[in-house]
Amino acid sequence: MKLLQAKLSKYTTPQEAKAAGIYPYFRAISSEQDPEVIMDGKKVLMFGSNCYSGLVNDPRIKEAAIEATRKYGTGCAGSPFLNGTLDLHKELEARIAEYIGKEDVMIYSTGFEVNLGVVSCLTGREDYILWDEQDHASIIEGRRLSFSQSLKYKHNDMESLEKQLQKCDPDRVKLIVTDGVFSMEGDVANVTRIVELAKKYNASVMVDEAHGIGVFGNGGRGVCDHFGVTKDVDLIMGTFSKSFASLGGFIATDKEITNYLRHHSRSYIFTASITPASTAAALKAMEIMQAEPERQEHLWEITNYALEGFRNMGCEIGNTSTPIIPLYIRDNFKTFAITRDLQNEGIFVNPVVSPAVAPHDTLIRFSLMATHTKDQVTIALEKIQKVFRAHNLIP
Repeated sequence: MKLLQAKLSKYTTPQEAKAAGIYPYFRAISSEQDPEVIMDGKKVLMFGSNCYSGLVNDPRIKEAAIEATRKYGTGCAGSPFLNGTLDLHKELEARIAEYIGKEDVMIYSTGFEVNLGVVSCLTGREDYILWDEQDHASIIEGRRLSFSQSLKYKHNDMESLEKQLQKCDPDRVKLIVTDGVFSMEGDVANVTRIVELAKKYNASVMVDEAHGIGVFGNGGRGVCDHFGVTKDVDLIMGTFSKSFASLGGFIATDKEITNYLRHHSRSYIFTASITPASTAAALKAMEIMQAEPERQEHLWEITNYALEGFRNMGCEIGNTSTPIIPLYIRDNFKTFAITRDLQNEGIFVNPVVSPAVAPHDTLIRFSLMATHTKDQVTIALEKIQKVFRAHNLIP
């Protein structure tokens, strides 16, 4: 056996979980991504999707994707820098810029590539990146690739952020990067205070709205819109793979920044453009979200219903106030076992274990879509109560 294989063969955690019958990943779905899906020939309620708008199976979006494929083909076969820019891409960028309220927009092939390509190249060796300790992995990877000085602050702790800002050379660029809604814990960044500190210390702010768009703000515009700080946030990132029911991502900012990024962001320059189908799907989803505010209203109704149910049940759900509801288990293998037991009860949820979180912070991630019904949420609450009691997690 070669040295590489010999080294990697020591990683046996998946095999151990499989042997115990609790391996929870790569579970195949054989139907549409709806509130109810088919797995192994059985109906399962889906509480693991990130499509908060519930649009991922909307026939209008499907038709838009089909029509774009008929007109443009299945792919672009090149990066936007060279042969991969379509007029459809430019239309999407212009529409998002208007929707978010920024001067210009760039679209990337994935949301991960947005954070990777933006965070890694905006600041120089003598500059600073200040980041929340629970930022998404894509932000962390972008920060790791940057040559800038990296300063981590405690999660949503504004005193900690200010102490880190005080360490910075006042004459150097300082970029604060945070999730708007934190993807595992479901809590919301204190963007109002972050903007205040940025003004005080002459820093710039970037907010990842991946889990905020479609949930917060007028027409689902996100956390920055909800708190009225869009103009004060320098860069707003979003993804198409969640409420936009597609694939890809964007950065919305001013033209000085996009001009630089278009010629320096490596994950943009050296990756093929998003497909025509994905582009058209995102355009249609954005149109529907603005035209049908009742979707967002219903999402909040069932979110508040679920939050109240979990609290009454005695579940530990942390500081969430969003459709992302963490159910803390605090044990890796028990988290896997509960995921298995819930699927046997017809409930799909996502396990979140180390290294995604600390071993003592493992959780079940329960997430809601605007297309869930109150009856479906009630069934999920009843099944979760049954399984949690069996594992002695609640009274």
